[in-house]
Amino acid sequence: MQGKNIVIIGGGIGGIVLANALRENLDEIHRVVVIERTETHAFAASFLWLMVGQRERRDVARPVRSLLRSNVELVIGEASEIDASQHLVRAGTDSIPYDFLVLASGAELSFDGVPGLAATDTFYTLDGAEKLHSKLRAFPGGRIAVVIASTPYKCPGAPAEGAMLIQDFLRQRGIQGQVDVYTPEPQPMPVAGPMLGEAVTGMLTERGVVYHPSHSLRGIEQGKLSFEGRDSVSTDLVVAVPRHLPPSILRAAGITNDAGWASAHSQTLATKDPSIFAIGDCTAIPLPGRWHPDVPLLLPKAGVFAHGQALTLAARIVATICDQRTLPEFGGGGFCILEAGRQRAGFAFGDFYATPSPDVHLRNVGKSWHTSKVLFEKWWLAAPGLRKDLLGKLMRTGGILAGIPVEL
Repeated sequence: MQGKNIVIIGGGIGGIVLANALRENLDEIHRVVVIERTETHAFAASFLWLMVGQRERRDVARPVRSLLRSNVELVIGEASEIDASQHLVRAGTDSIPYDFLVLASGAELSFDGVPGLAATDTFYTLDGAEKLHSKLRAFPGGRIAVVIASTPYKCPGAPAEGAMLIQDFLRQRGIQGQVDVYTPEPQPMPVAGPMLGEAVTGMLTERGVVYHPSHSLRGIEQGKLSFEGRDSVSTDLVVAVPRHLPPSILRAAGITNDAGWASAHSQTLATKDPSIFAIGDCTAIPLPGRWHPDVPLLLPKAGVFAHGQALTLAARIVATICDQRTLPEFGGGGFCILEAGRQRAGFAFGDFYATPSPDVHLRNVGKSWHTSKVLFEKWWLAAPGLRKDLLGKLMRTGGILAGIPVEL
């Protein structure tokens, strides 16, 4: 058998899971290459804990190399060009051939495009979460606004989580403060439907967070937020979910939609180019149904979907190379653990490919979900050789991973 070259652009959750799964199941004659622009992987789900002082930078970041199996090739650099006609990816001075190319390049964060957005704080980056922790420690009291600059954005539950954790942090310090959430969306996590939206709104209200839907941000100036068709509001600290933009390398592949996101088949993750696939936050995958007339449903940009898609695609590539007849398909299942403060969390889960609309539910807030999230963090940040022992501990908790194929 002639060896195949599988090239993965992006060393985030999807890229790491895919590379490790391929390397575990393919012979050494096949080459698996990950192209990643940075040497350090930071686990974004932990940024919220970093923001409130429950983690430090060293707790949530690892060298990308340490998270990959030793026989995965890692190229640190920017993938600058895709030559689809020659099946080549250029990164720096390297030209890397591919038989299978996987775009796992995530979404790029931008603080441009909205006046005043660049002066805000955020928990969506490692540096931003660390800086915001210092701001919160020194916060004397007043109003804090968590503002979503635009849609789509990754981790649909994160703004609500961030608001609840900030409110809890102020409470623990004995600081009088009010946390508000402003979003252009009609409800929290609109892809999951009105029942889940009401449940999450109830979680926010119970913890003293005020939720303001249908507020499209126009600009920020001297502590004042202005919105389209709404009254301006004043606040003392602005915590922003920045704009999310598709990486330019996607257009270079010639497989994007009008907005620049990768168009991939919902189950096979294939693009219109049979040798190119796309997974994770860089994709735009339409879902059945429509809860709101003006809000089309797309698969959320979240690590759980990148993880599941990566496992499915790895199995499909292995099956194709080994000339197997059965090719698995991604089924659209996913979950989200919503941190609520006081070491408690809620658990939203369901079938996002269900018809006529996604079928998603929220379980009661409790300590077990928070514990499961902590254990999953430890599992993810461990070296591949240590993960099986941690996986056993996760399974014994009866928590989030029961029945979810996460082994690498």
